[in-house]
Amino acid sequence: MGLPKATLPFGSEFMLQRVHRLLSEVVRPIVVVVAEGQPLPGLPTGTLYACDQRPDRGPLEGLLAGMKAIEPVCDLAYVTSCDVPLLQPSLVRQLLQLTADFDAVAPRQEEFCHPLSAVYQTRIIPTIEKLLARDLLRASNLLQQIRTRYIPVDDLRLSDPNLLTLRNLNRPEEYFEALAVAGFEIDPTIKAGLLAK
Repeated sequence: MGLPKATLPFGSEFMLQRVHRLLSEVVRPIVVVVAEGQPLPGLPTGTLYACDQRPDRGPLEGLLAGMKAIEPVCDLAYVTSCDVPLLQPSLVRQLLQLTADFDAVAPRQEEFCHPLSAVYQTRIIPTIEKLLARDLLRASNLLQQIRTRYIPVDDLRLSDPNLLTLRNLNRPEEYFEALAVAGFEIDPTIKAGLLAK
């Protein structure tokens, strides 16, 4: 994107604050996985924090850090990134209700799955550790190693008709479009900074 996603403005909040607020309608506690020294906007009291044990090893390393932080207090976690400001709590609720007898529940669109919009049992921590020890760093590797229930994305339209929860923002244009969908103005200074990158 060119600027830290967690601190991009989204209405009266920063993007991470918004995602945190929306998730807190469904799950508690919330663990935020951060890189060492990463600047973050203020978050509510009770937020848990974790750091990757080995930095720059992708989302699976972050998943491990977050799962270890949350394991003492719950056995189920919804995992997402900070760049989904259009997240719909109702979709998270729907996924949480589909976890019985599975290690994970993940949305799938044809052959592509969404491992960073999925629910995981904390009991899979040893499997994550084994994958990381073998330098298998993709979250999709994990889904192949555990009992995963894949949910066709069209089945999730009951709770999120436009599948906004699955729309993460990787390019400035996607950020601008998400702001427009949410009814917010684009900060001209931020826009100029993003387009200059």
